[in-house]
Amino acid sequence: MNNASIKSQGFNNFYPIFDSFHWLERLVPLGIKFVQLRIKNATPDEIRRNIRQAKKICQQFNCQLVVNDYWQLAIEEGCDFVHLGQEDLAAADLTSIKKYHLKLGISTHSQEELEHALRCEPDYIALGPVYPTILKKMVWAPQGLETVTQWKRQIGNIPLVGIGGISLERAEGVLNAGADIVSVVTDISLNANPEERVKQWLALTKSLWF
Repeated sequence: MNNASIKSQGFNNFYPIFDSFHWLERLVPLGIKFVQLRIKNATPDEIRRNIRQAKKICQQFNCQLVVNDYWQLAIEEGCDFVHLGQEDLAAADLTSIKKYHLKLGISTHSQEELEHALRCEPDYIALGPVYPTILKKMVWAPQGLETVTQWKRQIGNIPLVGIGGISLERAEGVLNAGADIVSVVTDISLNANPEERVKQWLALTKSLWF
């Protein structure tokens, strides 16, 4: 997929993930245009508050917000993008998601999961982990760049997100292998200077965004 087509769908090739709206307050104003809010182990009220605040921040700075998992709250709060893992996908009401025009991203880790995700007509497919990751315990081995290339060939014009162990130094290789978008978590959130790291990411990915 060419970058003009991705841009027209509201995507960007740099896609960080954060676990609180406080991260968005700090970092979205630096120029992030595509971001995921991924909250775990919080009360329903806390999750709703985070979604509301994140939405306000993203609207202010013309950034696309993706809500992880909580598709019902995304609908209720008037969001327009949700990301689902395989377990959440199995429990989700895809009819409602389509009815309310929520765009849909889906995590995949195997050929079987990819085929299931494609039947759901997603707006993007995430492949991971590309490299070993410390974010969470994974039963899946690192996919590697060859799988990135293979999956992009298979899914065609659907945007492909590479995620898992991606650092600033690895990003260009993942994009060159066929990913349209690189997703980043701990390379920013565990960095000693997250603001400076985001600036470095924005500079790099802008240079690769033709």
